[in-house]
Amino acid sequence: MIAANTNSAGRDGRAVQEYEEFVTVMVADQIFGLPIDRVHDVFIASSLTKVPLAPREIVGLLNLRGRVVTAMCLRRRLGLSERDENGQEMAVGLERNGESYGLLVDSVGEVMKLGADTHEPNPVHMDQAWVKLSRGVHRLDDKLLIILDVDAVLSFDAEARAA
Repeated sequence: MIAANTNSAGRDGRAVQEYEEFVTVMVADQIFGLPIDRVHDVFIASSLTKVPLAPREIVGLLNLRGRVVTAMCLRRRLGLSERDENGQEMAVGLERNGESYGLLVDSVGEVMKLGADTHEPNPVHMDQAWVKLSRGVHRLDDKLLIILDVDAVLSFDAEARAA
């Protein structure tokens, strides 16, 4: 949790800033952060097998080193339009409740180490669908990094059944 990003005293009594690391991904010109401890792989999504009657966000299944992985489109999960170009789709390997997922994104960026001093709650004007999937934001020099709640992103099926 973000609350773990607090200052603590080091051996010499000075405050030591604790950081959280995020793998950054781009989707439709917006940068998102995934907690690095939740990311297992970064790979090119290829050879997707369609799943009949699957929710719109599930684009298929793929084989990743002998494991069956559910491929989920982050664009669709966020309610964004489809990609225009047909280039290679990057995927970030995640796990939830023993199930493997490949979260399809436009591109994968760098790993960022961020402290509590740049963390803020979700902006009041953020789309409510995005608020439900976010753990807050980090204000960077020229952009806003939205931190995704991996469990919320991957748990949409339980929400849909409950509704």
